[in-house]
Amino acid sequence: MSNRLFQGVIYQMKETVGRTVGVTDETGVIVACSELSRIDGVKEGIRAERMTNSVTFTRNGYTYRGFSNSKRNDYYVFVEGTDDFADRMAGVLAISLRSLKQYHDEKFDKLNFIKNVVMDNIMPGDIYARAREMHFATDVSRVVLIIRVEQQKDMSAFDVVQNLFPDKQKDFVFDASDKDTVLIKELKKGIETKDIEKLAASIVDTLNVEYYIKATVGIGSRVTNIKDLASSFKEAQIALEVGKIFDTEKLIVNYGNLGIARLIYQLPTTLCEMFLKEVFKQGSIDSLDQETLFTIQSFFENNLNVSETSRGLFVHRNTLVYRLEKIKKITGLDLREFDDAIVFKVALMVKKYLRSSQEKY
Repeated sequence: MSNRLFQGVIYQMKETVGRTVGVTDETGVIVACSELSRIDGVKEGIRAERMTNSVTFTRNGYTYRGFSNSKRNDYYVFVEGTDDFADRMAGVLAISLRSLKQYHDEKFDKLNFIKNVVMDNIMPGDIYARAREMHFATDVSRVVLIIRVEQQKDMSAFDVVQNLFPDKQKDFVFDASDKDTVLIKELKKGIETKDIEKLAASIVDTLNVEYYIKATVGIGSRVTNIKDLASSFKEAQIALEVGKIFDTEKLIVNYGNLGIARLIYQLPTTLCEMFLKEVFKQGSIDSLDQETLFTIQSFFENNLNVSETSRGLFVHRNTLVYRLEKIKKITGLDLREFDDAIVFKVALMVKKYLRSSQEKY
């Protein structure tokens, strides 16, 4: 497609320049030329000049100027002659064709398109029009996963994930920041939430075991409409942030499994502080020592079962009852009562959230 664009510009320049002008690819093959018979011919020496990363050079009576959207020159403009006019004309053509190629790539490159959709950089009304131009399926089931690394290694997470999902027509991988790699995964029929979580776990294992890269993965909601990918992306971001606060040991955090943690994360800190003051009227939660907090956590993990908790803590049942009575005396909440236990559980989560908010600022 780029070659046809180049040829259109070169052919229009034919009369204006009055000299032979054209474009070669990085191997020296002529992909566009004012003399049509020379297209598909080969310009010798282009490979050698590219290896030295030369931008401008002259060879066999022609002036060459390299251009590309990347670090290395993918194309070379050539103009007949080695004088100042040839040099200036080669420069003008190189700038024009590079801009034209960049515009074309941005308009028709699927990865760039999907990135703009996910990052909410494209107007909703333009999404479907652009998708039609590129023959991009808009009603396919997809999900957004964000792979976040603690620190960069020699082998980046982006490169690893890109190699794991080579089908660039269905799965899309791009960097959202220096620590976040985004995967847009197309889902086949019959794929369930547990399958997506297994996929995320395999990514984490590959990064950790093979490349010693520690990563966590946030999973957004499954969507069937392309415009909803931006929402799935935001959900994956929230999943990572909420997981960092409430589930620090989890490497896979699914937005759909956040439960009440998601609600707490969206509350104003002033409201959370008021809630804690109202819950702990008799005594502050800060007055509970680490042993007592560990007992409470174990009690919750064992579904408020006194016998199971005492066995797990290796203490006598009466000792656990004594600790629970002590907690009731300090806080006014009896954890053996379901309603009080719910309030206390939420209060502990609110306390975690407030602590993380203070550390952030």
